Amino acid sequence: MGQLTKEQRYRNMKANASQGTSIEINFGKLLWRAGVRYRKNDKRVFGKPDFVVKGCKLAIFCDGDFWHGRDWAVRKLDHKTNRAFWYAKIERTIRRDEEVTEFLQSQGWKVFRFWETELKTMPDKCLNEILSYMNRNKKSHNLMDLIQAGSKGGTIQVYGPHSLNSDGSIMSSNMQAAVISHYIHNIGSVFAKPYAVCARGLIKDIVEFNKGLSNDTLKNGIKWASLFPELYSAPFMPEEKPRFTFIDLFAGIGGFRMAMQNLGGKCVFSSEWDPQAQKTYFVNYGEVPFGDITSEMVKTYIPDDFDILCAGFPCQAFSLAGKRLGFEETRGTLFFDVAEILRRKRPKAFFLENVKGLLIHDKGKTLQTILKVLREDLDYYVPEPQLVNAMHFGVPQHRERIYIVGFRKDLQVSDFTYPRPVDSSKTFADIKEKEVVSVKYYLSTQYIKTLIAHKERHEAKGNGFGYEIIPDDGIANAIVVGGMGRERNLVIDNRLSDFTPVTNIKGEVNREGIRRMTPREWARLQGFPDEFVIAVSDASAYKQFGNSVAVPAIQATAQEIIKRIISK
Repeated sequence: MGQLTKEQRYRNMKANASQGTSIEINFGKLLWRAGVRYRKNDKRVFGKPDFVVKGCKLAIFCDGDFWHGRDWAVRKLDHKTNRAFWYAKIERTIRRDEEVTEFLQSQGWKVFRFWETELKTMPDKCLNEILSYMNRNKKSHNLMDLIQAGSKGGTIQVYGPHSLNSDGSIMSSNMQAAVISHYIHNIGSVFAKPYAVCARGLIKDIVEFNKGLSNDTLKNGIKWASLFPELYSAPFMPEEKPRFTFIDLFAGIGGFRMAMQNLGGKCVFSSEWDPQAQKTYFVNYGEVPFGDITSEMVKTYIPDDFDILCAGFPCQAFSLAGKRLGFEETRGTLFFDVAEILRRKRPKAFFLENVKGLLIHDKGKTLQTILKVLREDLDYYVPEPQLVNAMHFGVPQHRERIYIVGFRKDLQVSDFTYPRPVDSSKTFADIKEKEVVSVKYYLSTQYIKTLIAHKERHEAKGNGFGYEIIPDDGIANAIVVGGMGRERNLVIDNRLSDFTPVTNIKGEVNREGIRRMTPREWARLQGFPDEFVIAVSDASAYKQFGNSVAVPAIQATAQEIIKRIISK
């Protein structure tokens, strides 16, 4: 009995190895969910670590208690039989582990070794050790890092006892930042309630995670300004004493929010799925929008008793339209989520915006279904939708959008009228850059030839497609994403003197002064003030402003809504 056969030793070794592999798989899933992107058992790294994060030169080993000799000085006495064999084998593994660790450290690697027992009993502690190191390596611990991590699948995330969703999954970086920012901006009001428990727990985790912070931070809201300075330094902070409250769905970069805040409103919930738009929203309003509004988990954070629902939802056909199924006809579309929130929360009013094409989409069935649901199923007073052109409200852009507003019937609103045009005098000259812009906005001679040929082909077919140059005293076409959105809004600007290219172009920079409008000019076309921060690349900025609502037109319409609910 004292001697194990070769087959018995093999079975024991295989059983222990399998157990270790299972632990590695589970911890690997935990790392991945926390945003840590790794290579498994990378043979190119000495010692073939279980997980390798090359960007941080980070090597992670998951060591089995038995094979790698945990507490060896004490536990070696547990071996009652065949000691010579086990002592030699395990002590050889211990020496090998030490050699691998020493070599990797000499090459500038950070080495983590976790025991099997640690990974089983306190995986959150092991994970936070790794995340803490990676955070220190980035030299920052702020909510902007959380947002950027979410947009890049990155590594800045806190995992602790309060960062789990109700289904047991790890709360994403963006979700953590959204809960915390919404909570802090609503403290002291009933609108903080949906965020309170989760936010307090997350803040506690973050305080624990950043060891140098005092626990007094949790007890004194004033000190949160030092813990989350970005929440207090945005240029367009929430109203402290609002006239009304609203939620901002499909928020984009906050065009609705800008208009509503200008009128004294406070946003108590926002949602936007695009990470780059979330970033722009955050740096301007000090709040991280929640993500996918179709998620039931996200919907649970929407507070009760807000006044107005705002949404610029996408135009989608209803597969069941015309089947007389009412509310169910909209299931599977984003309008369904808007309608469902209206059904659950019953705000005083709503304000929806959509593209002009909604009027004829699916031969008019889409709009017909929307109005039927709003009027009959949700029982709101909904006046006829209105086509509103932004050019009549102080911005030089021909942008027609359909507006749909509605009021809860107990408010007894029956006389709503959309605003009349107030200012159609603005031209491109009013929003043109005051200084000479970068040469990167000027078109190359080769690209101009391509645009001319493209326009000629379409003219030959009887189409009106193609580039267009907007004169200084002209009105811009609607700025849109994709297609010829930028090329249909070219301008002449002869102030450039240095034509040296700063990007890779074919040909040379044209000498006729033909350039694209800048992102800042697009921002002005949508009515955003110059204090609005553009914190993303030009490509993302064009997309964001092209997708945005025109702030002045929204504000003029919202003013009419507020008149009818503010005292009710």
